[in-house]
Amino acid sequence: MSHIAITIQAAGDQAELLIAELAEAGYEGFEEQETTLVAFIPEADFNEAILNELLTANGIAYTQERIAQQNWNALWESNFQPVQVDDFCGIRANFHPPFDPKPAFEIEITPKMAFGTGHHATTSSVIRLMREIDFKGKRVFDFGTGTGILAILAEMMGASVVDAIDYDEWAVNNTIENIGANHMERVKVWQADNLTGISEKYDILLANINCNVLLHYMADMRRLLSPGGILLLSGIMPSDEQQILAAAIPQGFDLQQKIEKDNWLALQFGVQ
Repeated sequence: MSHIAITIQAAGDQAELLIAELAEAGYEGFEEQETTLVAFIPEADFNEAILNELLTANGIAYTQERIAQQNWNALWESNFQPVQVDDFCGIRANFHPPFDPKPAFEIEITPKMAFGTGHHATTSSVIRLMREIDFKGKRVFDFGTGTGILAILAEMMGASVVDAIDYDEWAVNNTIENIGANHMERVKVWQADNLTGISEKYDILLANINCNVLLHYMADMRRLLSPGGILLLSGIMPSDEQQILAAAIPQGFDLQQKIEKDNWLALQFGVQ
């Protein structure tokens, strides 16, 4: 699957705001450089009219480039750097040396095009919330697994069952590869773009997607959680917090904790 790379002259707060807006428009990956932002979207999903509405109408110039799948992988590998979330979790590629000092958990991923390398605030904030949760013996569901980082970490933390889905075939294949690289045995992943056919019950549900998807599936996420369950949501801008709360509270969710980083929110809910 080929992608379109959009290079935008933006940095700092402007880049963070654009990341949020472009993520809502279907862009899957972002690379922040010193003075530019590069955003990636599957070629089949690229809509130049939407892009122009977001950028050109606001006086922001951009260039675009088609990137073939093999070139995309080379781009990720050339730019991917290890990332560490405090002393809790380190994420690196197989061509990086192990962390020293070693964090509590170390995850090895193949840095391909699936979202979720740990660099973005949405992923690292969920990891920080996970740190304070007891996963031992718990049943976990990862909705929109990306590279599989959160699912893999859940098993490392002691989860007895970890089910994960993603709508993108490439993400599923990448997660399978990362499951093997980390010698996981309890993570099961499959391709799906909704929760309709899932009837199992889970103790913890992770959903690092985008606001519109979270709102659409709020009732389904509640249906999948057992009494006393925990829901971790990310991919939310601070301006969307009240909208998320308005959808979550009527479903019986109770906000327990939140983390804000780089203009992104991660929220932890309990089931009343």
